[in-house]
Amino acid sequence: MPLTTLDPKAALIAIDLQKGIVGLQTIHPGGEIVARTAQLAHAFREKGLPVVLVNVTAPAPGRTDAGPRNFSFPDDWTDLVPELEQQPDDYVVSKQRPGAFIGTSLDEYLRQRGVTQVFLTGIATGSGVEATARSAFDYGYSVVVVVDAITDRDVDAHRHCVEKVFPRIGETDTTENVLKVLRG
Repeated sequence: MPLTTLDPKAALIAIDLQKGIVGLQTIHPGGEIVARTAQLAHAFREKGLPVVLVNVTAPAPGRTDAGPRNFSFPDDWTDLVPELEQQPDDYVVSKQRPGAFIGTSLDEYLRQRGVTQVFLTGIATGSGVEATARSAFDYGYSVVVVVDAITDRDVDAHRHCVEKVFPRIGETDTTENVLKVLRG
């Protein structure tokens, strides 16, 4: 469902657009996701709306069927990509879980600013984006997923989220349409 309304207090949340993730093989090129997110971040900043930049700094604890979570990352793996043009007023969330809310101060930050609506972009659709969207919905935010500004390594996970999950917990739209509403 396309975006119906831009709340007076909306925020952009860009998920895991960091050096160690953007370069991974995904179904839609990471560079395109970054470019669209950068356009949105610029438009949000122009309207004086919050921009939240999220990075993941460690794997979530716990055992999984995927195997041990003992990863070693290069020094710049967690660095946000420069194309986002991080500004001093942007809020940076470093997380150790798939979603950006659990174990961070993101909800507190948004509530202090009166935010009622969040726009989500990033990598990966079926992990960080989905987990953040679900938590935002659970916390009572209106959720908008910018579907051409998200991607995943797994085509089935991406498709399932876009077609089945996101329409149940929010609205979905494209970068172009969101920019029109922001600039409208």
